[in-house]
Amino acid sequence: MLNKRSIVIKPKQEEEVDENITSEETSVTITPRMIKELLDQSIIGQEGAKIELSIELHNHMIRIATGIDLEKHNILLTGPTGTGKTLLAKKLSDIAQVPFVIGDATSLTEAGYVGDDIESMIYSLLVRADGDIELAQKGIIFIDELDKIAKKGETMTITRDVSGEGVQQGLLKMVEGSIVRVPEGGGRKNPTSKMIEVNTTNILFIAGGSFDGIETIVENRLKFSPNNRLKQFSKPGIVRSLGFDVSNTVESTVKNYEKDYEYTKYLRSNIIKKDLQEFGLIPELLGRFQVLSNLDPLSRDNLIEVLKLDTSVFEQYRKIFAYLGKNLEFNNNCFEAIADIAIEEKMGARGLVSIVSRVLRDLRFDAPSEDTKDYYVDKGYILNVYGKINKDLPILTDIEVNVESQVAVDAL
Repeated sequence: MLNKRSIVIKPKQEEEVDENITSEETSVTITPRMIKELLDQSIIGQEGAKIELSIELHNHMIRIATGIDLEKHNILLTGPTGTGKTLLAKKLSDIAQVPFVIGDATSLTEAGYVGDDIESMIYSLLVRADGDIELAQKGIIFIDELDKIAKKGETMTITRDVSGEGVQQGLLKMVEGSIVRVPEGGGRKNPTSKMIEVNTTNILFIAGGSFDGIETIVENRLKFSPNNRLKQFSKPGIVRSLGFDVSNTVESTVKNYEKDYEYTKYLRSNIIKKDLQEFGLIPELLGRFQVLSNLDPLSRDNLIEVLKLDTSVFEQYRKIFAYLGKNLEFNNNCFEAIADIAIEEKMGARGLVSIVSRVLRDLRFDAPSEDTKDYYVDKGYILNVYGKINKDLPILTDIEVNVESQVAVDAL
């Protein structure tokens, strides 16, 4: 919900714009290629999306730095949970060094109903800009869970759709560019509130959603029959060794995931606005998001790469143990085990942190009180610990879950 924190509004400053200004005369020295390289440091895969976003952010930076009349291209990201939609938007704001807020579409309602007003996102941006209206008007707003406000079918409900089509209609003017009036103290509008005017023309809106089930819509549009799918996506020899001794059930699980991954990736890459309209987004709103970028589902290899990043949750634990004067090492098969658990639990990259945090919870709790200096974690320890949490997980079916810890005191 909206934080009703009062803000001190800074006065607007009039600026003269030179329409003949060139790139050399501005502070925009970064290039789209440089932006993508920065995104590459923390985001695995999604090459096409990163290129598209790098171009659009570069345009945004030129527009807000120079005042050149460039058309704003808002961005709509589709992709399964955990594919990096929110992280991409956050990294773009970090690169541009502009205020950034995340608005949850599921909390937004039409004016007059319980929930956050649509304009609450603008107020949050003002708060993030410390009351600087000019700075807020150059910011980025990420509207998460856009798919959750898809309009309902006519036969699904007899009640007013206050969090669906009505919210979509309410977003139109703000996303396109208009003067939005928000109460200075936050909260809902009322006749006694002092209002602040914010021009959203140069605010870059990025929306994201998982759009669960949209694959069926794409499949029907492409007339992709089961026989065609079987022929194109059932590839022999696609199974890879998991790196630990388990039953054929595990190999079958990964094999099915890889086949499903290839097929889902194919369908997701072919999402067009017509599919999103059939899903429940109104054409007027889709027209205000000029750029549609479809993120790929993450493969098993992608998940392992995420875990090996310098910014990964494993690295965070290493830093904590180093601060405690201890050494924490992970065997490479740890990454495989965590990735396989994430696949089974259908969590994507977002679930990696929660899995690792849960698996290493007891170790993190006990280590500061122990004399042991060196810790070595392998897949056996991870599977033993997670087996106590979820014994029904298929990859643990034939693995004996031992009560004793598998952490060795001496790192190899």
